[in-house]
Amino acid sequence: MNSSLAIKPNLAIAAKTKYVSRQPDHNGFINYSDEEHSTWATLYNRQTEIIKNRACDEFIAGIELLQMGAERIPQLPDINRKLKKLTGWQVENVPALIGFERFFELLANKRFPAATFIRTKADIDYIQEPDIFHELFGHCPLLTNQAYADFSQHYGELGLKADKADRPMLARLYWFTIEFGLMQSQQGLKIFGGGILSSKQETCYSLESDIPNRQPLQVIEAFRTHYRIDELQKNYFVIDQLADLQQLIKLDLITLIKEAKILGMKPSAYAPKEDAAC
Repeated sequence: MNSSLAIKPNLAIAAKTKYVSRQPDHNGFINYSDEEHSTWATLYNRQTEIIKNRACDEFIAGIELLQMGAERIPQLPDINRKLKKLTGWQVENVPALIGFERFFELLANKRFPAATFIRTKADIDYIQEPDIFHELFGHCPLLTNQAYADFSQHYGELGLKADKADRPMLARLYWFTIEFGLMQSQQGLKIFGGGILSSKQETCYSLESDIPNRQPLQVIEAFRTHYRIDELQKNYFVIDQLADLQQLIKLDLITLIKEAKILGMKPSAYAPKEDAAC
């Protein structure tokens, strides 16, 4: 995938990272270098152009509400003041990789985990670890939307209660919605998944390529579908509107996981590769 590979830290437990989150001062601010701000500007300017007419309206509205710009990497205290007023959410500085338990705990408490490093210029088009650009640009605009925010919190609560054996299934649902979800609109198919919206290549590919399969979201089918963290997606699931996410949290997802396990995983659309398929 020639892009910001948008996997949440807990979905890459086995991965190793060369990046380390930056530590803030006593006011919660990080002293980023001019080089790091320049990298943000490159990514921001490039991606805001690419997502025009491709991102869902709620995402565009969220960018405006958070007042993110290209000049400097946003500071978490500034983002948090705005999110708190809108949906009660906060962004929390975490290491590059965290475990399932911590990830679910943060979401359940309306705290979105974000590693605060930014990729180097050498990795401008591809990084496996989710950096500050992916977290703030890809996800935070939609945390201003109540349906998206409510689903994220419920997902965290459910993850804390779920058996460890069920968590990979929950990870798939998160992947195919919050990370790589598509939705219908009056103007046609739009993107709401943060993994797509922060990705140079996947933004166009997800809507315009003939390669991937796009299908209406059926939870059991999502549970049974393989994905890859290191390639462009072969499958996308489509919802009708962001409000559909609130309908998902009313389902008995644990029972649906059991049904999916009985049916078994669908054949993978990917060529075998060790530690890459999930």
